[in-house]
Amino acid sequence: MSTLVNAASREALAATELQLLQATDGASAAEITGLADELFGVAGLLGRESTLRRALADASTDPRSREDLARGLLANRLGARALPVVVEAVRARWSSPSDLVEGLERMGRTALLVQAERAGRLDAVEDELFRLGRIIGSQVDLERLLSDPAADAAGKKAIVDQLVEGKVEPVTLNLVHQLVARPRGRRISEGLEELAELSAKRRERSVAHVKSAMPLSDEQQQRLSRTLQRIYSRPIALHLEVDPEIVGGLLIRVGDEVIDGSITGRLQSLRRDLAD
Repeated sequence: MSTLVNAASREALAATELQLLQATDGASAAEITGLADELFGVAGLLGRESTLRRALADASTDPRSREDLARGLLANRLGARALPVVVEAVRARWSSPSDLVEGLERMGRTALLVQAERAGRLDAVEDELFRLGRIIGSQVDLERLLSDPAADAAGKKAIVDQLVEGKVEPVTLNLVHQLVARPRGRRISEGLEELAELSAKRRERSVAHVKSAMPLSDEQQQRLSRTLQRIYSRPIALHLEVDPEIVGGLLIRVGDEVIDGSITGRLQSLRRDLAD
């Protein structure tokens, strides 16, 4: 999951995202895809080159010096939309060099989600990422292969293509390609869940992960969504999973908060009470 929890890195991320949104203003879908690819490319470069990564993230140096270094190395390799985003990122104060790399990766993903949002396909992308995460997470050997940082990136992308090409949105496919190419220590199912949550945040919604013993009907989903919206005073996106082990009721997780209305959860609570 994301490690950008330090206040300095969060502020740097916010400033860089503002520059990213300016860079996507008036851009075509192809231009946004190109912007994202260039940001992923810079993140990959910094991930490989530790000396450069540390130099561009060194908070003890003057921001203008870091900017000059980035421009000198990257100006001829980046387009007019990507360069200002990278410059903003290296001028910002990150908690660690790895946070700078993760921030640039996040900007590439955000650019693709902006593209889907403007095309009216963000809902579809979010749903596909969530479902694909569940599918891959249920296949141990497949997830192990796709999550292996030492495995050939092109080979992993080819496996993804066999699995989903032609069945998902182009943005979804691009996001998954980038994730398997640079899993950064995450299981792919975890990375896909994080991407689905990032998609939900694009619409200023929270995500409720809901487990039920049986599939919920459309009416039940709508009632649950309205109830959670009243509880949290904001729109809630439902990510649904059927899990017969909970026997009955619902197990709901919103962020770090768990609402356990399952029979299994109530039995566990009863056992704890009896043991006290």
